[in-house]
Amino acid sequence: MAELWALWDQHFPRRPSHRNRHYVESRLAYRIQEQAYGALPTNLRKMLVEAGAKHSKIKSAAGRSTQTLLMPGTTLIREWDERQYRVTVTPDGLYELNGQVFKSLSAAARHITGTQWNGPKFFGLRGGKGATQ
Repeated sequence: MAELWALWDQHFPRRPSHRNRHYVESRLAYRIQEQAYGALPTNLRKMLVEAGAKHSKIKSAAGRSTQTLLMPGTTLIREWDERQYRVTVTPDGLYELNGQVFKSLSAAARHITGTQWNGPKFFGLRGGKGATQ
């Protein structure tokens, strides 16, 4: 694991909250492949997310659109009050911010701002104030 963590530190700004070997290996493998061959085109990524949501035996929360279904490991960055915040999607579909896990992007946005927000709008995934960056 020490070698994996050394490699992780070369490719990511901080360590994940999930520290099991399988998770670390899979995220590193994806990141190294992404750097070597480039990221998936946005349209292909969207098609894969939609196909996964359609055929998955695990049903997403009611009302959650494909726009807010993000791949585990995705990091959303938002500046607020002259500070940068990074929220990472966990393998469980939750959202981790500075070691604290939230059930929704809206809960993470509320934690950051202290006020009620639509999480996807706050992080720029939908039109709104957060989408202007």
